Amino acid sequence: MATEIKVPVLPESVSDATIATWHKKVGDAVARDENIVDLETDKVVLEVPSAVDGVIKELKFAEGDTVTSQQVLAVIEEGAAPAKTADAPKEEPAAGAQEVQPKAEAAKAEAKAPASTRPSPASGAGDLPPGARFTAVKDGIDPAQVEGTGRRGAVTKEDLVNYASGKTAGVSGGARPEERVPMTRIRKRIAERLMQSKESTAMLTSFNEVNLAKVMAMRKELGESFMKQHGIKLGFMSFFAKAAANALQKYPVVNASVDGDDIIYHGYADISIAVSTERGLVTPVLRNVERMGFADVEKQIADYATKARDGKLGLDDLQGGTFTITNGGTFGSLMSTPIVNPPQSAILGMHTIKERPIVENGAVVAAPMMYIALSYDHRIIDGKDAVLFLVDIKDQLENPHRMLLGM
Repeated sequence: MATEIKVPVLPESVSDATIATWHKKVGDAVARDENIVDLETDKVVLEVPSAVDGVIKELKFAEGDTVTSQQVLAVIEEGAAPAKTADAPKEEPAAGAQEVQPKAEAAKAEAKAPASTRPSPASGAGDLPPGARFTAVKDGIDPAQVEGTGRRGAVTKEDLVNYASGKTAGVSGGARPEERVPMTRIRKRIAERLMQSKESTAMLTSFNEVNLAKVMAMRKELGESFMKQHGIKLGFMSFFAKAAANALQKYPVVNASVDGDDIIYHGYADISIAVSTERGLVTPVLRNVERMGFADVEKQIADYATKARDGKLGLDDLQGGTFTITNGGTFGSLMSTPIVNPPQSAILGMHTIKERPIVENGAVVAAPMMYIALSYDHRIIDGKDAVLFLVDIKDQLENPHRMLLGM
């Protein structure tokens, strides 16, 4: 019996998808729930599993084709066995040929081997340092074709590695390779969203700095107990997420969005957490953070991080969001102006923690300081509200017991 495999039902915000990778070809056996094809949408990559055990009978589209909801992707013949190719008959070696054949094979291999793997005066391999000689033999490079950058023009191991990878250094004639690669669907969508934000919002950024000494002391004091009780590490993001959720309740306009000539105020804090992946930046949503505990936030973030790394984020994980937090500090950023993610009206930027001298009770002390930034849509958020919002987050993080009391 033939079974059709269709494109999953896509949400209204995603009109179509692109065939990214076929994992099976016609004639291949497939097991129930085994992934057949990856579909790339504007937001995530979707896996389409087989509904039955069988053999791929027909593939309706090629990689790179665009498909829509419920289109037939493939046809599977249920319960069929894959076609077997007939094994070629093995020839019995003639008497006395057993000893000759290995030598003949070795001679053929020697004849086919790259010039650089057969030391000769012309190749110059014998004059190379041991590390460079090994690289030349391993990668099949003729050192005579490589421009040396060592002393007196000697060819180094780095020259050989660069030559093999196509980089300019070590390539005879100073080659300048270029490669044209089309954007992925996700990357194109990110580009569109960034331009949309720049063109449709009156974006402004305000900054402040936070002394994280008390947060770090709390993590040091309670981190081990927190881990034992909840099975998850107490990180910085839960402090920032909870502080933001509390501040959004006090300054609801920062949590609002623009819809035409209307302002929509959201009575809940659905916070998007920016996560960097190989395919680009994604923003899975923590829902109702104002009602979540620290452990709930940490577990949800860890779950999203695992899904993002494995390419398992679903469209539901990315839908919605009333406010965003992004942490450039994980890459060493000291300060930045994050871009608002429409239709949201604000985004909080975290940065790297640096010990800096500050004045505390009349004395200069070293403290773990972080710059924080709030980019916001000035059409609906006044500078006063933005600054007060940042100050409230600063006060909560510098007095973390306030968050435990919801203050």
